[in-house]
Amino acid sequence: MKSLIIVRHAKSSWDTPLDDKKRPLIDGGRQAIKKVGQIAQELITADYEVWSSTAVRATETALIFCESVGISPSKIQFEDSLYTFNESQLEKEIKKCSNKKNKLILFGHNEAITNFVNKFGDETIFNVPTAGLVFLQFDVKNWEDINKGRTIKKIFPKEI
Repeated sequence: MKSLIIVRHAKSSWDTPLDDKKRPLIDGGRQAIKKVGQIAQELITADYEVWSSTAVRATETALIFCESVGISPSKIQFEDSLYTFNESQLEKEIKKCSNKKNKLILFGHNEAITNFVNKFGDETIFNVPTAGLVFLQFDVKNWEDINKGRTIKKIFPKEI
């Protein structure tokens, strides 16, 4: 059994003219991901692998979330290849996860996240919002074999 918790970065700022990868979170985004993390604590165990896009808004989201659920920030692997808006690229990256790891938390970007959870989950989600979390499970032994799985839980800030 493989478990994937996929989290869209929290709300970021468009106010300053920065390169897209350098946009930071706004205060409301920081608060939203803290709340999501507090609720997600019940899902998290110490054996999760943690990956994040290298975009500032994703790295900040990962750090705040991990602090909220009691995961050491040193466990986060920052991967430039996760800075993608394409679900096929996201799928390729997830399928590279070591089969020794059964649980993965991933912090990334939309459209890739919404399209990925709709392709691989059993529930249609119109849009995974900023700071939104979707927990999927796959009845397979190898990450490269993931196909249609089950949507176990969604945590969206506006529903808290």
